[in-house]
Amino acid sequence: MAKSTAPYGTWTSPVTPEVILKSGSKVDELLADPITSTIYHIERRPAEAGRTVIVKTEIGEDVVGKEWNVRTGVHEYGGTPATAYDGIIYFSNLEDGRVYRLIAGQEPEAVTPENKNHRFAQLAVHPKKTHLLVAILEDHTKPQPADVVNTLVVIDTNEKTVSPLISGADFYSHPTFTPDGTHIAWQQWFHPDMSWEGCEIGVAEVRVDTASIKVVNTKTVAGRPLDVSATYPVWASNDLLLFVSDEHGYWNPWTYSVSSGKASAVLSKPVDEDFAEPGWRLGWRFGTPLDSEGKYAIYTALREGRNVLYLISLRTGTLEELESPYVHINYVTRVTHDAVVFQGRRNDGEESTVLCNIKEYAKPKFTSIGPRANKDELPFDRAYVSVPQSFVLKDPETGEPSHVIYYPPTNPEFAAPDGEKPPAIFNVHGGPTSRTSQGLSYQRLFYTTRGWAWVDVNYGGSNGYGRKYSKRLEGRWGITDVRDTVVAVKQLSSEPYSLVDHQRTAVTGGSAGGYTVLKTLCSCPDAFAAGTSSYGISDFFKLAEFTHKFESQYLFKLVGGTPEQVPDVYKERSPVFLAGNIKAPLLVLQGSEDAVVPPNQAEGIVENIRKRGGRVEYTVFQGEGHGWRKEENIRAALEKELAFYEDVFGLRK
Repeated sequence: MAKSTAPYGTWTSPVTPEVILKSGSKVDELLADPITSTIYHIERRPAEAGRTVIVKTEIGEDVVGKEWNVRTGVHEYGGTPATAYDGIIYFSNLEDGRVYRLIAGQEPEAVTPENKNHRFAQLAVHPKKTHLLVAILEDHTKPQPADVVNTLVVIDTNEKTVSPLISGADFYSHPTFTPDGTHIAWQQWFHPDMSWEGCEIGVAEVRVDTASIKVVNTKTVAGRPLDVSATYPVWASNDLLLFVSDEHGYWNPWTYSVSSGKASAVLSKPVDEDFAEPGWRLGWRFGTPLDSEGKYAIYTALREGRNVLYLISLRTGTLEELESPYVHINYVTRVTHDAVVFQGRRNDGEESTVLCNIKEYAKPKFTSIGPRANKDELPFDRAYVSVPQSFVLKDPETGEPSHVIYYPPTNPEFAAPDGEKPPAIFNVHGGPTSRTSQGLSYQRLFYTTRGWAWVDVNYGGSNGYGRKYSKRLEGRWGITDVRDTVVAVKQLSSEPYSLVDHQRTAVTGGSAGGYTVLKTLCSCPDAFAAGTSSYGISDFFKLAEFTHKFESQYLFKLVGGTPEQVPDVYKERSPVFLAGNIKAPLLVLQGSEDAVVPPNQAEGIVENIRKRGGRVEYTVFQGEGHGWRKEENIRAALEKELAFYEDVFGLRK
């Protein structure tokens, strides 16, 4: 069929908001019962006011009723609200914060006392005394961030009591027992670190009886505050603890032996790839042992903007790359001695829950499982899918590299007039130390099928390129990210690339990405023709004053001090004080209940732009927090942003 000729940005697309809402994965996390090997997932339900439920993956059956919302508010971002052990599920219910026990055929039963100030996550079942759990407790009895207390506690599910176990650090996560229950490991970190900046692994002997768990001979076995991040611990045997450490500049697998008391790198030679990502959410997992004898593990690592899969011999330190079609992999979870499950995303297909079998450690077999397993086909032809191109750009002044992923306009029904360059969306991720990965994205296709180019900017400070690259943002947030974003638009719109129309470029981002949008429009007002900030930061003073505990000192590293120490820097980096420089039309989207970036951040920038007569559109989504969970708001945000750009660039039909 002959293609129709039409200007970029005006093409008719099969990727509608309805398609986006009905399609794509809503899986938030995976868990597997270590006794029964039953696989479950945590699923978002935008059509049900954004609640999340536990689903038995292979048969697609909900295991909790509509009155339950399986989430946790620990760290505000949550993660790991549930666990399964020998057919019993334990989960945190968001509305009351309590932990519940669910036995098949029965109603959930609360196993923690009523306390609206308590939040629980990462429930670890003791393998011998299975009624005893160890969990993170985040206590908000005193609600100010400096007064919130994080500890590891013991939950006696028979007596419905909560008892302290480990305390003293600012944060704890990933409690994990040896298969025989004689040792426990966890990770801990202290302000001003985030876990990916400096994090320790702790190990202790366990003393257990019918009613309690105690720890003795506690020791720190890896990691150093401010300097080395050792994270994601999991036991490979009763003697061997597996984790990742960036001791050599990249997160590589390490082990600690209880019998020898020593920690060492697994690989015979360090690999310049990250085998993990920053733990913004508690449930992320990037590797797991395959057996309980400490022989093999399977890990995913990051290379050139995509994930690769490795089989690792823990005894010889060798690794074998496994051929895999998945460019983004997360939630790697052991099912049996020769099978793991993970969430995998291809460039040309929907994200799916993937069972990976490695019989006798040979070539892996990948099988999509769950209700969507037989829905591999997209709701439109694969010819509509844009193929990514990764580029390493270089700042002409500093010589520093930055990474971008470019997606060209793609629609088999249309071609643009000769000589025309497409309008482009430059997407800036949040964090700011997160990363945008490859893999099919309906939001991205929403634009590329309409004749837009899309560029994901993984500026200096992004993860996945080693510790040195991620540390480029320390003291320079609002400088390095802005420079790299501007380098991206300048270089991709000029020779030798000449991929986009510079006069029709928009920059978009959420949270920390929203901040980079605002700061870029302030510092380089001619760099972009439009911008969208979703729940973005505009005022560093207010952020320092009013944010949650998890990130309460993160800002000080990124800026280079506290507001009292460097007030001028705070003012220079805060878009709210620079709004008079903004020339480009701006769209601001905000959730009314956002505790991470409160609405006053959006209101400040909007008010300043309006005072001087600039163009700004502002929408508040009632009842939403840090991001959109409700179906009607996901739809509205998509439609508003596209309509805004079409109006600014004169693309309305």
